[in-house]
Amino acid sequence: MKTVHNQSHFEQLRSDYPFFEYQNYRFLEEENAYRLQFNFNLGNKYTFQPETVIPKKSFFKTSVNQDLLHWMAFHIGMVELISYWKLACPPLVIIKPFQLKTEQLSWWKKLYFNGLGEFFYVNDISTSIENFMEIRCDSSKIGLAAEITPQPLTIVPVGGGKDSVVTLELLKKSHKTIVPLIVNPRKASSDTASVAGFSPEATIVINRSIDPLLLQLNSAGFLNGHTPFSALLAFHSAFAALITGAGNIALSNESSASESTVHGENINHQYSKSFEFESDFRFYLNRFIVKGVNYFSFLRPLSELQIAFQFSKLPEYHAVFRSCNAGSKTDSWCGKCPKCLFTFLILSPFLKEKELKAIFGKNLLEDTQLSYTLEELRGKTAAKPFECVGTVEEVELAVRSVVQRYDGIDKPLLINMLMETDAGQIQTDLKIALRHFDPQHFLDESFIKILKDAIGN
Repeated sequence: MKTVHNQSHFEQLRSDYPFFEYQNYRFLEEENAYRLQFNFNLGNKYTFQPETVIPKKSFFKTSVNQDLLHWMAFHIGMVELISYWKLACPPLVIIKPFQLKTEQLSWWKKLYFNGLGEFFYVNDISTSIENFMEIRCDSSKIGLAAEITPQPLTIVPVGGGKDSVVTLELLKKSHKTIVPLIVNPRKASSDTASVAGFSPEATIVINRSIDPLLLQLNSAGFLNGHTPFSALLAFHSAFAALITGAGNIALSNESSASESTVHGENINHQYSKSFEFESDFRFYLNRFIVKGVNYFSFLRPLSELQIAFQFSKLPEYHAVFRSCNAGSKTDSWCGKCPKCLFTFLILSPFLKEKELKAIFGKNLLEDTQLSYTLEELRGKTAAKPFECVGTVEEVELAVRSVVQRYDGIDKPLLINMLMETDAGQIQTDLKIALRHFDPQHFLDESFIKILKDAIGN
């Protein structure tokens, strides 16, 4: 990942735009939808009004605690603001709708700082959690946590990749009552829900729109970079739990998501998918917003390899799933990015070459232009790709499996290159790795049994 030396630009922008305000939010319950609107102000020079619309479905509750919905809507704005704050990184953030406790402000500073770790790294910005932002509240209004009596319903966020497919299918087969949730539907996510047997009416849809001015300012030279989208998904999912009565939100984040992207540093592209954030969010949700909603990652005990193995047994999804960010708008695999190569590699131990070609359109291991990307995935460079990819150990296990597959026969070009170096120098056995169950998770006994039965543990 190339970095841009933006330290002086960062400091100048902070001087030019000394504060950022979360001015207010609006929560509207319309006849056919819930509408959330937010108002942000950058240094009295630019204002932003992003919006979220959630179409009502027949299974939504007819009566919900309005104060609680307002409190949750406000919190969605707390996550939304970071996308606009990072344009100029003002040293002061002013929160006007509610008063927050010191403990809450510390929680938000931690999320913002760690969730922007990649942003600071790629822009070559040096700062600290103590100095990057001060948060003040300009309100006497206090939001109070509530308690709900949940229904035996599990919300499953669906992104269109292999992970949420595995969660959907395992929970379906166990006869759990589930409902998919999709943020800004694209073909892959909609097709995934459809193949799983869920109609649009049976799916929660969240339509989130950013203020167009954000993109204009990015183009004009303001700062840009990665923000913690999965944190936004967490709060949106919790809002969905309130309007449906769901007692569970089952994410599909694996144990691999907790590995740092940059070697030796606490910088993780997937921070808001990590176990640390999952733990923090569960605490905050229960302590400050609502008791009775169980947020957890169903696949947390598993690795990317284990999920790939489970996915390989679901051929009905092989033609519809997509994990390539570059090809997300065209519903395609670009075949050139780290995410494409990683997905190809992680499935390689479990699918035949012709099956992989049917998915990706070619054998990515024949493309020597991906040799550096492979080195990044294997941990041979300063940082892994800033993508949602597995651990270095998982990649090495997959590589060794592929090397062994081609023993004695014509090998793809990248495999030939690997065999000339130190490919597969790792001792963990693939069969043992596929039965591993990571103890760091928040699953209750019923979900543990489903997962252990699936992996033969």
